[in-house]
Amino acid sequence: MARANRHYIPGQVWHLTHRCHKREFLLKLVKDRRKWLQWLFEAKRRYGLIILNYTVTSNHIHLLVLDEQGRDVIPQSIKLVAGRTAQEYNLRKNRKGAFWEDRYHATAVESEDHLLRCLVYIDLNMVRAGVVSHPSEWPFGGYVRPFTLIDGWFVKFFEG
Repeated sequence: MARANRHYIPGQVWHLTHRCHKREFLLKLVKDRRKWLQWLFEAKRRYGLIILNYTVTSNHIHLLVLDEQGRDVIPQSIKLVAGRTAQEYNLRKNRKGAFWEDRYHATAVESEDHLLRCLVYIDLNMVRAGVVSHPSEWPFGGYVRPFTLIDGWFVKFFEG
């Protein structure tokens, strides 16, 4: 069965999730989570990916992004981040096979309320898992403090 095409909606915010293959803890080491973040910020630099929030756990990631740079920014960014993370991990571990479970999952954020719920959901991921007691304690997340500007976007979103 063929895969459905991804939607492109200019100006849309997307909540992306991506799980490791078989829900394995392939991102359990600090160096692997750092590598994922390194490639994420390379995608931001290279493609202009607008990152609103993120968290990297031991077996999956959450990413909140704004799609206003063009049709291919998100797919190219995820291809870079997921591909390079997997390549480096497999090479280091002398491992073959899939690193990611499937394609990333994308959910359109439909309102300001939905956006705020996504921000909180992403920030509290490791609190819910019992790993930390406050999101600021998790170094692999983009814990968003109230009124923080990320790429200048929150001002634009909430003021107009």
